[in-house]
Amino acid sequence: MRILPATQRDAMYQVYAFCRAVDDIADSDRPREERHAALNAWRENIDACYADAPHTSQPSHPLCALTQAINQFGLHREDFHAVIDGMAMDAAADICAPDEATLDLYCDRVASAVGRLSVKIFGMADEPGRALSHHLGRALQLTNILRDIDEDAGIHRCYLPRELLLREGITALEDPHAIAAHPALPRVCATLAQRAQQHFAQADAIMDAAPRAQVKAPRIMAGVYRCLLHSAIARGFNPPRHKIAKPRLKLLWIVARYMLF
Repeated sequence: MRILPATQRDAMYQVYAFCRAVDDIADSDRPREERHAALNAWRENIDACYADAPHTSQPSHPLCALTQAINQFGLHREDFHAVIDGMAMDAAADICAPDEATLDLYCDRVASAVGRLSVKIFGMADEPGRALSHHLGRALQLTNILRDIDEDAGIHRCYLPRELLLREGITALEDPHAIAAHPALPRVCATLAQRAQQHFAQADAIMDAAPRAQVKAPRIMAGVYRCLLHSAIARGFNPPRHKIAKPRLKLLWIVARYMLF
């Protein structure tokens, strides 16, 4: 975000703050009813921004800056609501081995919807912007899933799709720890990693055809997450799996490359 022009950067900070707030609600240890109520309060906040409610235009009000970003960049209400819907999926129940359709819906809500908000701020045209959001969002979220298998199991979650698990003979679909420890897990992860790489490739093609200034930030994000995916593949998916650290020097090179060239 820091490489963006000031107006875009400030708008992205507002979108990020919204995403951080609803994500923290979904991942908290509060009772599920309280998390549901807190997410619904954010739906009302978003609706207030679009209604131009008097309090949202007051400089001291916490929604003022978000309302300004919405109006300045034409951000769509349904994308904010989609993010909340994705967080509500985590808040409602511990997701474990969702079917392919549910996993794709989850990826669209928690990742691609954020992309749809972001590309509006970056200034991309609607069609390539939505396509980039679709592919890069899926690539990033699948990378997160592959990176965080053990962390997710620790909070009773597993986002690996049940069709792939069953295909490889993994049947303990209600037990994230059993899934994470299964000897056939690497075959499931290899398929998902290939899927993520295909989404990265399609995102690259869209960015190659776009004006360079509009895709500097998503190129950096893609470069960083591709490094994480490659690190996960190189580490392997057999237990025990060590936690993947960000390769800081490589990340600095990625940032410098797209800022300067």
